Amino acid sequence: MTIYIDVSPAVHQRAGLARYSESLVRALLRQRGHERSIGLFYNRDRQAQPLAGLSDVPVRTVHAGYKPWRMAAWAGHLAGIGFDRLVPNAELFHATEHLLMPLRATPTILTVHDLIYRLFPSYHTRLNYWFLNAAMPLFVKHANAIITVSESTKRDLVRLYGVADNKVTVIYEAASPDFRRASADEVAATKRRYGLPERYLLVVGTIEPRKNLIRLVAALRKLRLDYPDLTLVIVGRAGWLYQDFFEDLEKLDDPKAVLLSGFVPDADLPAVMTGATACILASLYEGFGLPILEAMACGTPVVCSRTSSMPELGGDAAHYFDPYEVEDIAAAIAAVAADPDVAEEMRQRGLQQAARFSWEQTADQTFALYERVMTSRPT
Repeated sequence: MTIYIDVSPAVHQRAGLARYSESLVRALLRQRGHERSIGLFYNRDRQAQPLAGLSDVPVRTVHAGYKPWRMAAWAGHLAGIGFDRLVPNAELFHATEHLLMPLRATPTILTVHDLIYRLFPSYHTRLNYWFLNAAMPLFVKHANAIITVSESTKRDLVRLYGVADNKVTVIYEAASPDFRRASADEVAATKRRYGLPERYLLVVGTIEPRKNLIRLVAALRKLRLDYPDLTLVIVGRAGWLYQDFFEDLEKLDDPKAVLLSGFVPDADLPAVMTGATACILASLYEGFGLPILEAMACGTPVVCSRTSSMPELGGDAAHYFDPYEVEDIAAAIAAVAADPDVAEEMRQRGLQQAARFSWEQTADQTFALYERVMTSRPT
């Protein structure tokens, strides 16, 4: 009998969801205190890249395109059809993204990362909004248990879907152990490789409206009146509905004020973070906000929004601002960029804050939930 974990986000490299599913699986496999077999499930297509180093782990796949598979899973829930034959002899199935395969004889756990599509519907493409709005109520209802990655997301889920409080367990993510303070030589070499300036503010994440980059650039304009050497470096791919942001960049007096680095491999991110004056997360909403912990683990000051889950992660180690107020964003960043003593204190607090989260702890809590679901479900 096997516990199957859906790692589709990881094999398709879907940003933060990929980090969650892969990090969770690897942490669970490192555990030695149980006799349960862990298996992988994913939607296999031409873009899928199997996870390295896990060739001895049981794997089950379905061959379908992303959109057809989503529609098939939704239709299965509507029709009451179970797809149990896809994971034979499964003890439990864990869906790590907002897509729960319909199963009749197997208990299921669903991880809900955020409810952005309900809270900010205009920030989703129409098709994605339509699907999630129609399918998520079924996924949430049919899952035997739900994991949320923050108290903020749990509150949203309970409020918007009327889910029983005891059906939802908050289990935090963590920064990978690979995120640690890089040496001066590593930072210098990475700056040369990517053409990074001496002083820069760093944003890590997909370019999309929720990231609030237009207001952040407006704050940068104000900051550069007093700190003309400050550059905003954005690491991440263009996601969706990004046209307004790129049009706004064309209005900059100095095109070099914002540097778009695109995708940066995980191996280089710690040095990019270590070299930053501060890591900025100006999002209007985050289900978790992993860059906060990753930057803190690298000893980089974090300045972020005081909304949704971000204060849960940043604790007293981050500086906060109102993401809707450009003046407040600029003032919070200036307080760090202008004072080396403040920045150093934030570095030390950030290292302590990041150390409170670990994937070993996440795996322990997740496996404990697996056991509760498997032992409490009626035969």
